[in-house]
Parts: sequence; C-alpha cells; structure tokens
Amino acid sequence: MSAEAFRVINGLYLGKHFPDDTVLSTMAYKPQRGDLIIVSYPKCGTTWTHHIVYNILMDAEEPQDPLDQVLRMPFLEMQGAEAAVYAPQPRVLKTHLPFHMNPYSPDAKYIYITRNPYDCCVSFYYHTRNNPPYQFGEGTFEEFFELFLQGRVDFGDYFDNVVSWYEHRSDPNVLFLTYEELKKDTAGLVLRIAAFIGEDRETRLKENPELLRKILEHSSMEYMKQKVGDSRQAPRREFSNSPKMKNLRPELLKGLNNLMEFTKKPMTGNFVRKAQVGDWRNHFSSQQIQRMKQRIAEATVRSDFMTLWRDVDIP
Repeated sequence: MSAEAFRVINGLYLGKHFPDDTVLSTMAYKPQRGDLIIVSYPKCGTTWTHHIVYNILMDAEEPQDPLDQVLRMPFLEMQGAEAAVYAPQPRVLKTHLPFHMNPYSPDAKYIYITRNPYDCCVSFYYHTRNNPPYQFGEGTFEEFFELFLQGRVDFGDYFDNVVSWYEHRSDPNVLFLTYEELKKDTAGLVLRIAAFIGEDRETRLKENPELLRKILEHSSMEYMKQKVGDSRQAPRREFSNSPKMKNLRPELLKGLNNLMEFTKKPMTGNFVRKAQVGDWRNHFSSQQIQRMKQRIAEATVRSDFMTLWRDVDIP
C-alpha cells in the first residue's frame, strides 16, 4: 500500500481520497436534535446497517431517484458536514470516526456496529486491494495484516476505534451492535434498531410482518450485492440519471464529486463480498493468529471489549 495515498489529519491516519476540508468539517459538525448517526470502523457492517435503517425509515420502498440514499444518508468524511445540513428528512449520517473525533451531541442518536478483528482484517484487506485509490492492487494479505496491526490503514487503528465506542455502549443515545449478532438474528436486530429509532417503529413492524419481510429482503446480502455493486461501478451514470442533479446545491454537488472521483476507476471486486463470520480461517497463518492475539492482549489491558465475541469461534 503506497504511503503516498495516505496522510495524517488531526492524528488520524486517513486516505487522501477523503478531502481535508470534508474531514475537518465532519469533525467540527454540531449534530442537530434528531440526527441519527451510523458509526463503525471500516468493514464492520456499515453498509448493512445503512440499508436496514434506510428501509425502516422508508418502509422498504425502492428509491425512485438514484441520488436519494446518497443525499439522505451522506457519508460525512467524503461528502462533508454540508451534506448533513442540507440532507432531506428523514436523514441518517454515516462516519467511521472514533468517539473522541466524532461529531457528538446528547440530542443525537448513534448506532455503532463492530466486528471481530480477525474477520474485519480480512474484509478490509479485500476492500483496500480492490479500490484503486489505495494503490494496493498487488498487495498481499501478509502485507496488509502488518499494516492493520500498526494502524496504518484507512481510519487508523481498529482497536482504538472499537474501544472508544465500547466505553459508551451503555449511553442512552448509543445502540451498540456487533456484526455477528446481526448475522445470527437479523430479524431480532432489525426490531431493536427500529425501537431505537423510535416513533413506535418497532410496534409497527411487529404488527406488519409483510413490511418486516420486505425490510429483511431489501437489506439481504444478495440484494445489497446487486444494488451496491451497481452503484459503486457506475456512479456517474447513476447520478446523471437523477432529476435532482440540475438543481442540486453547490455544497451537495461538491460531496457527490468526491464520491465520483473515488470511484472514477472501478473497483476490481464486490463492495459487498462474502459477508461471512469465520472467513479469517481461510487467511490467517498460525503465526498471524499469535500476532493478533498479542495485539488484542495489549488492547484488553484497558478494556474487556473482546467479551463481545465470547460465543464466536475465533482464536
């Protein structure tokens, strides 16, 4: 992975495809009452949670405009705080920032999702290798593994990110989830998410099993592989088909241009890949397992966050 593709901004190791001004505006953003913010370290379930929340809010209706999800659920580090200010309602914001860098307000709600470090590392490897801006197309898992342990990957150190949010898992405005429990009981977690969003949404889903079924269908891996894959491979065509493009505010257009620049060269694999628990077995050597255990031991001196996966088959 080319060091030229990264820089440190306010102490965070970050790819240069995230412009300085959008990152700094995200860190400075003051959440408004009612903001719902999805947070995770990369490749820990952000896209899945995004689709679940979108479908809960929109009653599992297919968006008529290809820009709807991007404008209604902006990725702040890529699109900037302006995208939050001008997002249509109901809106949801997304970030990958650790707690101390995340825009925070007790009046906002946060859904944080995490994933065990072994599977996260594997998924993040393919994401990095398959996206040209990282300049890692010929990179090996062995090379990425070393960078992952050092925190020299997009959004820095996995352990710092997870521990920072784990410490707030019991805050009343934080819903703390794991990828593994979402995989194990998707319907149950959809209801928990709906209850957290509020406005009797959980009751509505319980009373309308067909709506719940549609939400589960539209947030399934098969559905997301098709929808996310299509939009990631051809964002310019998708966006140009939107009637909103003609009258889009300059602040929003800037963020969309950032997204289109990131995907100017199509990724070489699927954005939504296997979506498995346990794919680490196909990648980790015995020595790498020991190295990961050592890094986990260092992180758990100050936190018991690994108890999140006490029932998951990891080393």
